[in-house]
Amino acid sequence: MTLTLPQKLVLAVCATVVAAPAALPAAAQERYVTADVSEVGSTSLIGGSVIPYKEVVLSAMVPGQVRLLAGREGDAFQQNALMVQIDDADLQARRRSAVASLQAAEAALRQAQVQYNRELISPQINRGMSRSTGMAMPQMFDNFFARPFSSGVGASNPWVERYADLHSQQSGMEQAQSQIMQARAQLEEIDTKIRDARVVAPFPGTIVARMIEEGDTVQPGQPLLKFAYVDYLRIQAEVPVKLVGNLYQNMFVPARLDVGGGIEVNARVAQIFPVADQSRHTVTVKFDLPRGIPAAPGVYAELRLPNGSVNATSLPTVPRSALIQRGSLFGVFVRGGDGEPTLKMVRVGGDAGDDRVTILSGLKGGEEVVVNPTASTGRRPNARAETNN
Repeated sequence: MTLTLPQKLVLAVCATVVAAPAALPAAAQERYVTADVSEVGSTSLIGGSVIPYKEVVLSAMVPGQVRLLAGREGDAFQQNALMVQIDDADLQARRRSAVASLQAAEAALRQAQVQYNRELISPQINRGMSRSTGMAMPQMFDNFFARPFSSGVGASNPWVERYADLHSQQSGMEQAQSQIMQARAQLEEIDTKIRDARVVAPFPGTIVARMIEEGDTVQPGQPLLKFAYVDYLRIQAEVPVKLVGNLYQNMFVPARLDVGGGIEVNARVAQIFPVADQSRHTVTVKFDLPRGIPAAPGVYAELRLPNGSVNATSLPTVPRSALIQRGSLFGVFVRGGDGEPTLKMVRVGGDAGDDRVTILSGLKGGEEVVVNPTASTGRRPNARAETNN
């Protein structure tokens, strides 16, 4: 059966009516929240920056060429992991020379000990007879006649000579011991420099800045890397002296991080520096952030700190997402007595925390406002606008 054109149009309209779902009432799709009244004005907004929990600058301790650079910005390392290796070929050669000096000093000490023991067992004054040949008549005559006669007339003293011989051998042994100590000290000094040629991670962390490249020649004191522990983050702020008195250890304060659309968190007072800056009259305060915050060092942050010198004022607050902008004016849709949204123009104040703003005029508090209004909200048949500034 062939359908005419008017019949085809009628069938298409019917199919569309059957397939299209029934539209929900606009009122059922809207979500309302209450404009709460909060005390504002008793806090002050202070800016700060996100910093790592712990941060150090690793510098060169010995001169030389950078032979190894283990990572770049963002790379993580465990504690004691090798990060930078400076060429230590000259130090290794000096160490071998120091080891040879130590071995020579130890050999000299052994020789001195042998000579000392020999003097104890076989005194030098008696060794001449043992080295002579034949009957050693000259040495025997010297021991039995010449020395006793010389001692008797006061020309010599055998005991003094023996003491001098022992002291001489003992001095040689002590000098050898001193040479060993000097050689060991030199070796320890070289070992320390060899150890300083290896820059290792002082704690688990991440490279946040790199000041050198592999092959660069560095000098002692030259910064190499900036290394930080970023698993935990903090906010560091310069707080005016008049506000520091309202803070105490482990106190929680509201904070807002400039990440994405803004993240509202509670920061804990971790450290209050004991000395104020003389030029700016501020005190450095560090605030701990919760773990897992999607932020990074350097991000701007705002802290809302209590201000005891300002009287609190009760003002209504609404979610930031309830505001709509008409030119230079702001407005919110408020549920009217007939259940339909009414646009009210308002004057917006400051941030009230938890992603809410204060309303200076236009609302009294307790009204139900539309969150995330759409373009169709203002085109409702019964929607109307009111200006109340």
